[in-house]
Formats: sequence, structure tokens, C-alpha cells
Amino acid sequence: MSRPIARLGAAALPAVLLLGGCTQTSAGDTPRDVPTSAVAPATLAEMKADAGIQDCPASDPTVAPQPNGLPDVAVGCLGGGRDVRLAGLRGTPMLINVWGQWCLPCRQEAPYLTEIANSPHAGLSLIGIDYDDPRPDYAIEWAQLSKWRYPQLADPDRTLAGPLKVAGGPPQTLFVDAEGKVVFRHAGAFTSADQIRDLVRQHLGVKLT
Repeated sequence: MSRPIARLGAAALPAVLLLGGCTQTSAGDTPRDVPTSAVAPATLAEMKADAGIQDCPASDPTVAPQPNGLPDVAVGCLGGGRDVRLAGLRGTPMLINVWGQWCLPCRQEAPYLTEIANSPHAGLSLIGIDYDDPRPDYAIEWAQLSKWRYPQLADPDRTLAGPLKVAGGPPQTLFVDAEGKVVFRHAGAFTSADQIRDLVRQHLGVKLT
């Protein structure tokens, strides 16, 4: 199967948002007929490096899960790397965005996440989770096209559907404080970067410029 996304430049982004290989029109409509990627792990790792995606963060293997916090579940890193224990992510307020390259609303909000990621955000971490996705190669290409450099986890088997309460499908974004507590959940796509800034300020006490 060809990988058309990788051949598109930034100027083609608006068209991709509407047309690019994605037949879904709402969150949760996973393309079950798409075969699982047969791309070798070494190739995925090379693609990840070329895309400039950061390594997945280290997580504390011993700290106790927080009540109303991130679940005590470990997931892999998109393109290879260390597994991440969600309950062990501590120390910095976080935005955790659950997305899929097959999900049209996820693609529509992508530029706003890029803007936030490129804003001065000392005191805030961004993490993506590529969810219910049979094509990690497409996901890496989409992240590259979107200029996402922040870490990306991978949950191709929907392990987090129950523990992270994403059964309704992506996009969903969790606002997590420095102690690992989920203080707010935004279901659906963001409509602007300013909306994200306002929610970050309101729920995490972090002011983004």
C-alpha cells in the first residue's frame, strides 16, 4: 500500500484535512478494513527520527496511582522506544491528546495543537496517543506533516478505552496536573488554539503566550 500523506507538502494540508485517505466523518469510525501495517520496526524508528518526534517520557514505575488520576496502564511508544506507565507520569502539568490519523476531527484540530506546541510553554508537557490505529507508519507521517515534535504514545489495540474512558473515540484531550490527577477532559475537537490556551489557564493554571 502506498503512503500518500508523506508526499504532500504543507500547502496541501487543507485538502488533506478534508480528503486525505480518511473516509471517516466523525470520531470513532475506525477503518476496520485497513490492513495492519507490515512496516518493520527499524523502518518505523527511522521514520520517527526523520519526523523529529521526541522520545517518550520516562515514567516512575513505583509511584502509586492517584485517585481520579491517570490509569495504571503501560502503553508503547509510537515508532519504538520505552513503554510509558501513565500513572507514573508526574512533575509537570500535561495535555494528553488522544487521536488517530484516520479520524477527521483529529486532523481538523491538528493545527491548533501544533500552535500550542510551538508556543512558549515552560511548565506544560504535551503528549499524544495514537489510538485504535492499524497504521503506525501513516500516524508518523501525519505527525510529521502536522509538525508535531512532542512525544507520541501508541495504543493500537484500544487498551485505554476503558481505563482512560475513551470508548467514545478520539479526539479527546485530558488536562492532567503535576500530581497526575485528571482535572478536566475535553471531548471532541478543539476549534482554536485560543480555546486550548483558555482551558490550560483555567484548569492547569499555566499561561501560554
